[in-house]
Order: sequence, then structure tokens, then C-alpha cells
Amino acid sequence: MLPLTVWLCSDNATDENENATRERHRSGLLSGLCPRHRPGVGSELARHLITTCTREGDLVAEAFTTGEATLACAARLDRWGVALVPHFPLAQHIGARLRTTLTETQQGRAHMRPCRPDQIARALTDHHGEVALVIADPPPDEVGDRAVRAGGERECPACRARTSMRTNEQLGLFLAGAWRVLRPGGVLAITTTARHHGGRFVDSGPRIVRQAQSAGFRYAQHVIALRVPIDGDTLAVQAGPTDFAELKDVRSRSLPPAVTVHADVCLFVKGRTGGAR
Repeated sequence: MLPLTVWLCSDNATDENENATRERHRSGLLSGLCPRHRPGVGSELARHLITTCTREGDLVAEAFTTGEATLACAARLDRWGVALVPHFPLAQHIGARLRTTLTETQQGRAHMRPCRPDQIARALTDHHGEVALVIADPPPDEVGDRAVRAGGERECPACRARTSMRTNEQLGLFLAGAWRVLRPGGVLAITTTARHHGGRFVDSGPRIVRQAQSAGFRYAQHVIALRVPIDGDTLAVQAGPTDFAELKDVRSRSLPPAVTVHADVCLFVKGRTGGAR
């Protein structure tokens, strides 16, 4: 059995974070993203991953980037951060967020490169074998080989930038690239969120675990990252407008509205011998 741990990763856990979020709402910096992408990897989850898996001065890379949380956290913790952002409007959005939250010195430690996740080895050619941590948050809403989109939903910059790893070959290219850029003993952290869609339970976790192990990674730990605050012994789940819109007749036999309260984080380690297969 794999070691299992739980991390409290609610970005509303402190007054400081709540005040910062309200300020960003007033400034309009959050208005361009849809609820699904606020954020993919939040600041608390990024902090847990970076402090657990790296040391000061280490290099942290992020793929499937939808926000600034990982770059900002790495810079504040005296690490170097590089995010793969192939979509220019999203890069502009992230850059604006970083300029409002980081000092000039910290901004110098946060970088973006215009490459897709499966091009990570090309994006970090100058850092092969040097990266301490690769963080990836692949799109969770995949069915078969087609990414699922909510009907009628207006796409935000993060939606348009999402490059789904829709085939085993593409996912394999990302894993092989992550292996090349990670140093021996480096960690690959992949976040997944299972959900129901169209009457089906969709969970990309098992496929990712199988392919990561086939690529040579060792599955080291499974983390449950709670995204909602805890009030005593109760999860403080707060419904938003979208959730209320899904309320239905209690006599209906369909599944009730689902609220995401956690993410599954799989931690893989690059061995000190061998290579990607």
C-alpha cells in the first residue's frame, strides 16, 4: 500500500488570503477566468508541494498552467519557477497577476515559456537533469479521447489554453520529457480530480499512474489535498451560483449536484538509475 497523507489546501484559510482575493476581484484580475480555473493548483497546494519536495535555490517547473500560484509561491520561497504557457492571452493574465503580488526581485525568479506540456523537454533544454519538482494539473474532464466542455460555457483564457493530453502518446511524451528535465531523485506531482459526467464516473488517475510507472517513475505517495476549509470536524463547503443552478427536484433519480472538495495528488520519484522507457 502507498503511504497516504492529507494536506489542508484551502486558499481561504487565512484572513490575509481572503483580503488578497477580494482585492484582486475589485481590481478585475479574477474576472477573466471561469470558476473551473480559479485556480488549478492553488497557492496552498503549491506551498505544500514546494516546501515538501524542494530546497531554497531549486528549480520548479509547471505544466498545464492555468494561474500564477505555483510561480508566485516558488518565487516567495526563494526557488526558481518556470511555467509552460503556450497561450499568449493567458501568459498576459498571469504576468499581470505576478506584477501585483511579487516584488521586482521575486519577479526575476518567475518565468514563462510558450510551449505545450508535451514539449517540456524542448522548453527546458537548458535545464535537463536540473529540475527538482515538476507540477502538472492535467484537465480532469476527459472522456475517451475527447475533452469534455460544458455546453454554452464562455471560454476563459485558461479554457482556451488547456492542451488536453488526449492520447496515450501525448501523455507519454509529457512523462518522458518530465523524466529528462528532472534531476535524479526529483519529484513529479500530478494532480487529478475525479468527477461524474454524462452519467459516467471519470477518473484519469489510474491511467496516469500506469503510464508514469511505465516511464520509469516510482509511485512514492498519494496525497489528498482538501480544497475547502474545515470548521471543527466539518468541511465548510460553500455553494456558488453555478452550484445553486444545478439544484433539482429531490424526487429525481439523477445524480445530485457534485461539489469538488479535494484533489488527488500523485507523487512520483525519478530513480537515480535507469531511464524513461
